[in-house]
Amino acid sequence: MKVLKKIFKGLCIFIVSLVVIVNIIIFATGRFYLYKTISNTILKGRLGPAIDEYGIFANRKVDIGKPKPWPVAKGYNKKTIPEQYVPDFKKYETVAYVVIKNDSLYHEQYWDGYSDTSHSNSFSMAKSFISILIGIAIGDGNIHSVDQKVSDFIPEFKQGMDSLLTIKDLLTMSSGINFDESYLNPFAYPAEAYYGRDLIGTTLKYKVTTQPGKEFKYLSGNSTLLAYILMKATGKMISDYASEKLWQPIGAEHPAYWSLDEEGGVEKSYCCFNSDARDFARIGELYLNGGRVKDHSELMKHESNSVLTLTIDTVTQPSLVWFYKQVVPEDYVKASIAPQLADYYGYNWWILRCNGHIVPYCRGILGQYIFIIPDEHMVVVRLGKKRGPVETGKADGKDFNIPSDGMTFLKAALDMYGNK
Repeated sequence: MKVLKKIFKGLCIFIVSLVVIVNIIIFATGRFYLYKTISNTILKGRLGPAIDEYGIFANRKVDIGKPKPWPVAKGYNKKTIPEQYVPDFKKYETVAYVVIKNDSLYHEQYWDGYSDTSHSNSFSMAKSFISILIGIAIGDGNIHSVDQKVSDFIPEFKQGMDSLLTIKDLLTMSSGINFDESYLNPFAYPAEAYYGRDLIGTTLKYKVTTQPGKEFKYLSGNSTLLAYILMKATGKMISDYASEKLWQPIGAEHPAYWSLDEEGGVEKSYCCFNSDARDFARIGELYLNGGRVKDHSELMKHESNSVLTLTIDTVTQPSLVWFYKQVVPEDYVKASIAPQLADYYGYNWWILRCNGHIVPYCRGILGQYIFIIPDEHMVVVRLGKKRGPVETGKADGKDFNIPSDGMTFLKAALDMYGNK
């Protein structure tokens, strides 16, 4: 009994000492966001964020317009996920899996209490959404081109090497800014940006230290700066601009919620766009169709509207006449999903090669994916709680950078609904 008391007493002293040390560090460094970090990670039995914790932050709603429900294919959910892929679906705790083909819903499946209306964090898929908004702003004339200097919008970048930085450098992850992209270090940029209360101030502390446009280096702060440029260029908050220019035009069925750094603050634009699998699929569909949305339901109403292009769809629905409306400039879309400095990265879009297919995609840190398979006219969305290790190397003379689990979700869809 005396031994147990000594052990208990020693443990109590250790815990109290640890708490004192942590508080000293927090007050000495001024990193008060660490309280929120610890309370929402370690004290909840994990080392990082969760997919549905947007409720711990202030959020700004991304409003919908007129919803456009997905047409349901005749073969909807007639096929099951091939057995060889099921273990990985379970291992990485998949919560949603949706396959769109020929503009129709072919397959959807949910686990762990999630459904077609459950909101889940996009995490870094949001970087691709910011890229889309940059393209729209260029099309609207709010931004001249991707070659425009960052200093035209953010005066803090007018001096020294900062003055060399362009929007394209941010889009291609080649800014040369000294962001510290560590996901386990609570003092690094991702933790402070995620749990802190001054995202812009935090971001502007970092500077360009190497020549921009020369080397690919994935940094979340680059996307924060792109969003700040959008705010300056459009005079609107990111959620409001996204609602007007993206979420409403693509016909999203449910409002999304973009987490903020504080009440009334700015969007955590490098992450934290909370929506459901069906609506995430609309992002893929938009780029699958070259930045256009299409609608045949209001044919007569738009007969004289020159913004819309009347076409016959001879590939997916040969019996229907469609109106196409360009939401994102087509040349920007093509550049976004084509390799730039890295073989596997465009303008905040990832690119992979799988079974002869070139697949642009969005990805998030816990296994959030929107895959676009153009030659199959297919979009695949997977949401989950875990992701496999990132595999890098060279194949067929090309560098690759692919989370191992991502290939599982992609191949499962191709096996079920691919033509090749």
